[in-house]
Amino acid sequence: MAVTFPLEIFYDGSCKVCSSEIQAYRQRNPEKRLVFIDISNDDFQPQTYGKSLDEFMSRMHVRDGEGRFESGVEAFMLIWQAFPTGSPYRLLCALVGLPGINLLARGGYTLFARYRHLLPKNAAACEDDTCQLNHPRGSK
Repeated sequence: MAVTFPLEIFYDGSCKVCSSEIQAYRQRNPEKRLVFIDISNDDFQPQTYGKSLDEFMSRMHVRDGEGRFESGVEAFMLIWQAFPTGSPYRLLCALVGLPGINLLARGGYTLFARYRHLLPKNAAACEDDTCQLNHPRGSK
């Protein structure tokens, strides 16, 4: 799976687990290859990318420099390719690329994505206690 940088990462900033993962990537962003887009922001316009907010909220998406989208485990594998050869992320990419491990990772991610709305929310993103997994723009 080859990737063209920069890689746009579409993530849910209201999800505490998601935000923590993204923060780790931000701190190690090699050569600014990664661009971060918080889809929980009111100013995020999903139609600009040809997708609905529900599509973006259902699983993490990335878009490479040529406009190609990937989501889920494949998205993570593309993100990990942004890091230098020999880094823990590149090793993780190789490991998750193995057939049996890839199948387990896909299953685990599918469960996480489906039930992440049950996890604690990012306090800063939910100050009014109304954040939801699939919030419509007008009711957030």
